[in-house]
Amino acid sequence: MSGKGAKGLIMGKPSGNEKDKDKKKQPITRSARAGLQFPVGRVHRLLKTRSTAHGRVGATAAVYTAAILEYLTAEVLELAGNASKDLKVKRISPRHLQLAIRGDEELDTLIKGTIAGGGVIPHIHKSLINKSAKE
Repeated sequence: MSGKGAKGLIMGKPSGNEKDKDKKKQPITRSARAGLQFPVGRVHRLLKTRSTAHGRVGATAAVYTAAILEYLTAEVLELAGNASKDLKVKRISPRHLQLAIRGDEELDTLIKGTIAGGGVIPHIHKSLINKSAKE
């Protein structure tokens, strides 16, 4: 190799066509493909460990479950954020979660557990209200 030809060839560096072949595509998560924030892979793994069908779980089952969990979480957080805003506080506490869940009829039937530090819903039975004001 002599003259102009040797100068153009640089050893160790691939030309334009070889660069495209060597470049590896970045992996796209299943959460990103589904447009979700919740981890589809983790949900799939947990579904497989708790499955009675020898760990056989469909791929779309994990996506669907993660989407449902994300929707319910967003719903609860939105209502709890509104409750904290009404009380002029910037941080969501367990009390705000309790007020949000118990204030919504559908979430109240779905979430039946006790929320630690949530307190109780303010309610006075009508028979306990003083009737002497009318008399």
